[in-house]
Amino acid sequence: MAKIITRVMLAEDEEVARDILSFYLNTIFDEVVVVKDGLEGLYTYKKYFEKDISFDLILTDIKMPNMDGMEMLEKIYHINETQKFIIVSAYKDEDKLLKSIDLKVLGYFTKPLNVDNVMHLLKKAKTEVLKEKSLQEEPIKINSVFSYNIQEKLLYEKNSLVNLSKKESQLLEVLVQNIKKIVTPEELKSSLWPDKETSDSTLRTVMKRLKDKIKTKDFITSRKSQGYIIE
Repeated sequence: MAKIITRVMLAEDEEVARDILSFYLNTIFDEVVVVKDGLEGLYTYKKYFEKDISFDLILTDIKMPNMDGMEMLEKIYHINETQKFIIVSAYKDEDKLLKSIDLKVLGYFTKPLNVDNVMHLLKKAKTEVLKEKSLQEEPIKINSVFSYNIQEKLLYEKNSLVNLSKKESQLLEVLVQNIKKIVTPEELKSSLWPDKETSDSTLRTVMKRLKDKIKTKDFITSRKSQGYIIE
């Protein structure tokens, strides 16, 4: 089995905190990318995302020049709703902390940094990352006929790869990520066509093409007036 690589990004404008955190991150994670503010962080994230390279974790200060950490996190969340974060701040800003609960925030550091707390939380975060990555390597058995490899984003019928178009693959990925949950047409359209208005008929066309390819034992259920679900 190939070695699992862990990758994190640190966004911190203060040089001392940046040096401390990057040092400890490099002792725990395989790859560490360091940026100095939220604007650089967002640009870097987009650049990696376009190359299909993901970050397992993002550590960010809240108060930074050009773009603060919370604004950066919210913009990244719209790119990738599964992204995990750890927040660092000199202030115990409860409003911003409560706001972050809707995001996948694994922890919260306050300055001055306590090395023991930093190491404990970073090690715990890596354990969660490795556990999730290991699960992703194992194909999900959807039913007796179909299985799905999350990491490779590939669908198999028995041992044969199902040939999906880009939009069919994206549609299936969203449904698998929300397995056993109803996904509304609006959520699907915003995931597949984030930059433009799209009609329900266009979505239904992609859905029909996908369902035609899994008709051997269809696993996508349509819930009237609600959306779609893999049960």
